[in-house]
Amino acid sequence: MQQILTYTFLVLYSITILGVVVVIITDNRNPLKTLPWIIVLLLAPVVGLVFYFFFGQNLSKKRIISRRTRKRITLQLEEAEHVGCPELPGRYRPLVQLLQSTCHAVPLYGSDIVPYTDGQSKMEALLGEIARARHHIHLQYYIFSDDETGSRLRDILVVKAREGVRVRILYDDVGCSRVKKEFFRGMRREGIEVHAFLHVKFPRFTSKVNYRNHRKIAVIDGRVGFMGGMNVADRYVRGTGWGSWRDTHFRIEGRGVAGLQIAFLSDWSATTKQHLSGSEYFPAARCYTENILQIVAGGPFGKWRALLQAESYAIMRARQRIWIQTPYYLPSDVLNTALQTAALAGIDVRLMLPARSDSRFIDLASHSYLDDMMRAGVRILFYKPGFLHSKLLIVDDMLTVIGSANMDFRSFEHNFEVNAFCYDTAFTARMAAIFADDAAQCHAVTPGEWFRRPRSRRLAESFLRLFSPLM
Repeated sequence: MQQILTYTFLVLYSITILGVVVVIITDNRNPLKTLPWIIVLLLAPVVGLVFYFFFGQNLSKKRIISRRTRKRITLQLEEAEHVGCPELPGRYRPLVQLLQSTCHAVPLYGSDIVPYTDGQSKMEALLGEIARARHHIHLQYYIFSDDETGSRLRDILVVKAREGVRVRILYDDVGCSRVKKEFFRGMRREGIEVHAFLHVKFPRFTSKVNYRNHRKIAVIDGRVGFMGGMNVADRYVRGTGWGSWRDTHFRIEGRGVAGLQIAFLSDWSATTKQHLSGSEYFPAARCYTENILQIVAGGPFGKWRALLQAESYAIMRARQRIWIQTPYYLPSDVLNTALQTAALAGIDVRLMLPARSDSRFIDLASHSYLDDMMRAGVRILFYKPGFLHSKLLIVDDMLTVIGSANMDFRSFEHNFEVNAFCYDTAFTARMAAIFADDAAQCHAVTPGEWFRRPRSRRLAESFLRLFSPLM
């Protein structure tokens, strides 16, 4: 009897493994991603099946966020924004069209954008705007900690909720996994609507562990918004034990806020099944500047990878410079090749990374990509004062990309992110000046110095590169 059960188990298990292999093949993914999964499943089926269950399933065909809902929310904005819209810069019209085609990102005219490069000033600005809220406060963060910074934000939200302001919060279930549940329960008791995005409930929803909401969005009364790289936690304000926390966040006032509102309301609808719309969420806004913003909500749903496609396209069309800040550089082949090609063509390509990041493994994997970058002529800058967590792309003199997405597989393939594409010479000049100030605090690595690093380190880098898609 025991022998029959053993054979039965082996047959069923083999059928399961082969079934998963068939599913992977019929997904028609990039062969460079398909083959490693098949090899792992065949050579180490137990471990491979567990890893695939957590990290390998493809949600792109699932409608986590309904396209119909997003189009319905966006439609009222499109009707308002087509009137009096300025001429788009000719050379950027294809990029604007690309973002409209892939994710319905409407061009929004005339926003005032204020950058913050430290957590203290950003938090004070956010708390000040929340204190002035009259109708609603919408917050969405990957991390909302129950430390001093998070508690300070919670306390003012409780005050506003008691005043009758509708407070809605989305947090990522994995990003906040260490936060005590009572922290969020306490807010709910005060009338604050708090929900976890893609709640992870074992064993049914384990595939969602790999698809996280990395967006950082705040919208107050539909008139002021915040976006960027900073979460709600002490380290974003005080820094780490080994240095400062250098990040970038933005306050937006004007029509661009509507793009952030769309991103939040789409996620809110997907999470709660509540469909919010109306003029109270999209109030009329004045024009402050001549800039044009496209707020791009990228994610693993649907056929297209809007952020990867748009940033690669912008880089390939660059004429003068490509300046990048990112805490992690684990690029796709398309993006990596585009940057190397630009550098070989004589374009000023600069890549700024932290000299030390918050993950030793990611550091090593990132560095494995820098050999060819160096050979192509890309200038590599390592930021020394602390951890560089800023996400910034500057292309030529008019295009700046800001937001939550890192230049890595996770941000482009798995995470829900939000970036803003800003077409404006004045704002681009301002962000280029901030980049230059940071560069003055960097160590510019020379090829001779870089290629002298120990062979053992190179081996570790190459090994960890194999796991880049999972980092």
